[in-house]
Amino acid sequence: MRSLFHKTIGFCLLGFAVVSCHDKEDPNYLYMPDMYESEAYEAYGNYDIFQNGQEAKLPVEGTIPRGWMPYEYQNNPKGFADAKANLTNPLAYSSENLAEGKALYTIYCAVCHGDKGDGKGILVEREKILGVPSYDDAGRAITEGSVYHVMYYGINNMGSYASQTSIEERWQIDHYVMSLKDKLEGKPEREFEEAQTSLLPSRADANLYDDADDVIDGSKNQNNQTETQE
Repeated sequence: MRSLFHKTIGFCLLGFAVVSCHDKEDPNYLYMPDMYESEAYEAYGNYDIFQNGQEAKLPVEGTIPRGWMPYEYQNNPKGFADAKANLTNPLAYSSENLAEGKALYTIYCAVCHGDKGDGKGILVEREKILGVPSYDDAGRAITEGSVYHVMYYGINNMGSYASQTSIEERWQIDHYVMSLKDKLEGKPEREFEEAQTSLLPSRADANLYDDADDVIDGSKNQNNQTETQE
């Protein structure tokens, strides 16, 4: 009898110890834990359970990321020629856009192309890079489209600026580049416009999804992407 009493006391103490250490938010035991914790797979690992043996999949053919607008001109001579002839700046030529374009130009472009667009930036003066043309170079005859195309893809020693700037920023730089070209050629200043056009961000933009509802007017060019200089 005494032995049964001692056993009962022992079981009660053991049960109390187990219950007192139990965390309701973190069960000690899980029945069929795969229902709670999914199997982890390496994105580019090879697994027989997946089609083509790889966990990571490509987007559905014909789809594009939300908030990103494709650039239809190809990175080849024909694409450059088409952009140069047909692509125009969808942003209004306003004082705000020109001021923002100047600020961005100073950050990204002036180091090579110079503050005046004459191809005499600080890197050229220090002979770190040579052969940077002036914006009024008659042989190049830059246009809004060619400037943007070059910023998007890069050309010769100049790399692409698509990852550093948004669509709107590149077109603002485009306005400023063309204003420098006009000054170098002695043309009168272009009159400002008031209308504004909102542009979607590019895939490289940090806030890719923030402005996804801002769509370019269908009558405008939807070829928004990059430009820098030539």
